[in-house]
Amino acid sequence: MTVSFPRRIAVVFGLLGLAMSATPSLAQELRIGFVNTTSGGGALLGRQMENGWKLGLEHAGWTKDGDKIGGVPTRIFYADDQAKPDVGIKEVDRLLRQDKAQIIAGIVFSNVALAVQKMIFDANAMLLSTNAAAAPFAGAQCSLLFVSTSFITDGAAEAIGEMATKDGVKTVVALAPNYQSGKDNIAGFERTFKSGKVVEQMLFKLGETDFQADLAKINALKPQAIFIFAPGAMGIAFMKQWVASGVGKGIKIYSMYVIDQLTLPAIGNAALGVVEANHWNHDADNPRNKRFLKDYVAKFGSAPSFLSVHSYDAPELLAKGLQAAAGRTDDMAGVVRAMRKATLDSPRGAIGFNFNGFLIQPYWRVTVESGADGKPFLRAGEKIMERPDSYGQECPAARRI
Repeated sequence: MTVSFPRRIAVVFGLLGLAMSATPSLAQELRIGFVNTTSGGGALLGRQMENGWKLGLEHAGWTKDGDKIGGVPTRIFYADDQAKPDVGIKEVDRLLRQDKAQIIAGIVFSNVALAVQKMIFDANAMLLSTNAAAAPFAGAQCSLLFVSTSFITDGAAEAIGEMATKDGVKTVVALAPNYQSGKDNIAGFERTFKSGKVVEQMLFKLGETDFQADLAKINALKPQAIFIFAPGAMGIAFMKQWVASGVGKGIKIYSMYVIDQLTLPAIGNAALGVVEANHWNHDADNPRNKRFLKDYVAKFGSAPSFLSVHSYDAPELLAKGLQAAAGRTDDMAGVVRAMRKATLDSPRGAIGFNFNGFLIQPYWRVTVESGADGKPFLRAGEKIMERPDSYGQECPAARRI
């Protein structure tokens, strides 16, 4: 059978059209929903996270909708979860259904992240955590649609447990908010604390600012040290009441995400002597850290915290993943896979990923000392540990890189 010339032309163009439709197009739009806590007590943390995110976007070449990340035109939508799981569910549903987001990024609190994870993964969207990273995400509930630029929830707690052991501490009272991350962090501390025992666990309400009852109990127990996880306004309130009550005399404080560049000015000299573990060394001598610090202060007029670092890193990592995955915004698992294989060029240094989407990064001993001007400042000391998280082996093999 002979095919006429016009028909042959039509067949050729039809095949060409099929080929073009099967080829990833960098013109395809990427839609990101950034979920944050911008109201209530958690807004202090949310502001730092959003500042870092926006600076990271600028450094990745994105300043407005339509600009490209990793070669892909991108639009960004914002939502406030108010640190409430039910609000987070409502806002994420809106971002996925109404705004057609292929990536949900951000999220400060792990109880919100755990509440919204299923709906994100069911929509074949990526969860790009720039803070919340509860232990289940690393282990039994790991997903090929998850990647974190922050830290495993109890990583710093494990480092603090090692510090307390090295310091020869015998008795500890552990305090944390009564939600997933609080419980994870106490468990992480106990996992590595070998020189003594935790004589009491105190779980207080998330967002609590009145610690008088807890202080009275600590005073009665008279431990050698306390371990406390109380980010944001909770930590500021606790430290002020700790000093004002006089309970803290002779008791060592190992705190986790209580003292940083953001909260130290508000806490003041009440923070002197506190020991922390942190995965970001503010004084790290690498070009990316220097650029980050300089541009952050110039843009926002204040010093950044570790929360800013996590969010700052996310756009650069996403750009690498999109480029390696040929801009396939219809295959978020493929983009996540490429992100996990990348090296993150962070203010923390050049760091890589575990197979479950969590970074393998160093933790540093940080102490609050008095400067020559009489003002307290954070001094980074020795590296405490650098290893994969404690939950990776629970991640099913099919959900690894």
